[in-house]
Amino acid sequence: MNKLTEAERDQALAALSGWQLDGKFIVKRYRFQEFLKGIDFVNEIAQLSEKKNHHPFISIDYKLLTLKLTSWHAGGLTALDFELAKIYDSIYEKY
Repeated sequence: MNKLTEAERDQALAALSGWQLDGKFIVKRYRFQEFLKGIDFVNEIAQLSEKKNHHPFISIDYKLLTLKLTSWHAGGLTALDFELAKIYDSIYEKY
């Protein structure tokens, strides 16, 4: 998968809700009503990430989870990062 151009990256980012650019990463924070709901969310995205062989950085701060995505092998953001961001958002809607 090839690294997106700045224009492609900006267009893909504009199509997402709540994701922000942070250097070579896109980042989003998710808030949960209960700690264990956040853990369930992490487990669900972990399973998907294993299937896609593309893993986010995950930070758990009690009921606040932060996800960061980038594609190291491409040297920046790829379409897969944005595809997974959309899927993570759709998974979050269940919680």
